[in-house]
Amino acid sequence: MGEEEKQVVYDDDKGDGFEDEISIPNSQNKNKTKKKMRKLLEEAAEADNRGVCYLSRVPPHMDHVKLRQLLSQYGEILRIYLTPTGHQPQVKSKRPRPSKVQEQEFSEGWVEFARKGIAKRVANMLNGEQIGGRKRSSFYYDLWNIKYLSKFKWDDLTEEIAYKSAIREQKLALELSAAKRERDFYLSKVDQSRAQNAIEERMKKKQKVQEESGMNSKLPVTHKKVIRQFRQKKPVAVDSSQGKPRLSKDVLAGIFAGS
Repeated sequence: MGEEEKQVVYDDDKGDGFEDEISIPNSQNKNKTKKKMRKLLEEAAEADNRGVCYLSRVPPHMDHVKLRQLLSQYGEILRIYLTPTGHQPQVKSKRPRPSKVQEQEFSEGWVEFARKGIAKRVANMLNGEQIGGRKRSSFYYDLWNIKYLSKFKWDDLTEEIAYKSAIREQKLALELSAAKRERDFYLSKVDQSRAQNAIEERMKKKQKVQEESGMNSKLPVTHKKVIRQFRQKKPVAVDSSQGKPRLSKDVLAGIFAGS
């Protein structure tokens, strides 16, 4: 009962290809498991203490670097996510920029602060206020549109992004399948049209050959037709008197005598 439980593992430290048995107390595994659980609980507690703010509008020429510089003075910022719009900003900057540098315009964004209290205070203090900063800045006169999201975690944002990405991929797949069907339908119609044209061409050639053969049959014939004559036998006259049966005189005498 008092003996320590051990676990047998196999190791090849010698490099000879043979695994040696090594006994490790189960207490070490239990300690590792406790440390992992403690670390997970601490991370979960830290995640619960974090706060997320939502930006309904991101000024032109502003990216995550500039946004972090502006908001980090109010508290520690962990993560920032900005939604790209897919096109270049229309507002021109006062300072000339290199032609190779292409700025991306963003429509909305999320900022994760290390503490909920900081996120609430920043949202209440900056919402509707002028961004300010340097007057040369292109978003100096823009206003903050920021709101604290209660009971909103960064995992919810990632799930939403993954869901939107899946929907976008599904729509893209449907559009591609519809385009493929249209292409196949168009190609089938092209093949049918080619086959129909080939049939019409063959019919025209056949009709042309028939017309040419009909014209050749109507041409005048130079030689005369040969009429063959056969000799007929003359009819033979038949004597009708010889053909009738005659009654004998004795028979006639007997008939009339009896009468």
